[in-house]
Amino acid sequence: MGEAIVVGITDAAVTRRAVDWAAQRAAERRQPLELFAVLGGAVGAVGEDSLVDAALAQATELAEAEASRIASTGLDVRTRVERGNPVAKLLDASTDAALLVIGSDYQGSGSRAHRGAHGLRIAAGAHSPVVVVPDFDVAGRTGVLVGVDGSPVSEKAVAFAAAEADRLGEPLIAVAVWTPLEVPRNMGAYPVQYLENMEKLTGEALGLALAGLASRYPDLEIVRRVERGYPSHIINDLAASARLSVVGSHGRGALARFLLGSISQEVLARLETVTAVVR
Repeated sequence: MGEAIVVGITDAAVTRRAVDWAAQRAAERRQPLELFAVLGGAVGAVGEDSLVDAALAQATELAEAEASRIASTGLDVRTRVERGNPVAKLLDASTDAALLVIGSDYQGSGSRAHRGAHGLRIAAGAHSPVVVVPDFDVAGRTGVLVGVDGSPVSEKAVAFAAAEADRLGEPLIAVAVWTPLEVPRNMGAYPVQYLENMEKLTGEALGLALAGLASRYPDLEIVRRVERGYPSHIINDLAASARLSVVGSHGRGALARFLLGSISQEVLARLETVTAVVR
């Protein structure tokens, strides 16, 4: 994995938000930034060449304009414009990236736009962590939220979230969610002992997942939350007031790498804040 932050850019309005988010992180971490535009859709039809040339020129102009806009920050900014399948190109770029940043036209509750299939495939298949930036302002929000489930990828999500929270000077809000076993309604209420044990075990697992963070980040405020419910619902509710949300992708193997776990997919579908998917 390389050190550069790669930002997928288009002519959509959210591109500016994505570039600004990535530029701030790159400046604080002294990382190079690459603005990457991909022209897709060409099929080689007769008369297409002139259209492709014009589109490539427009994409190059866009990339250079964004690079010039943030040049005053002193960043090492590069631009790249290529033809091809945008998803495949961005996945390839993630191989040598520290982070891949993409924008979403999702504008919050009530928006008709959702993170589309391309964005989900990029988040699922990337070799690096992926940050999805929605098309609304998160200024004034506090906290870096991370979902914890005790899995190996969850450990990576916690490490990423803790580093970001420490960098931003924000509290780390670690949430572990437990869901009671589904039983027929005619069985009545759950035994109190069962519910208490589920909550206790979840709290213990959360404590283990956070062990060592206090010594590594002595100034980091860590907020622990053990909640009952469905994980994506809880994470989305808490993310609505968070500056950043971090979830893990559970894809495994050649095929599964292009599939998000159900929880991370549901979180991205609602996208309540800037969201990082870590694998």
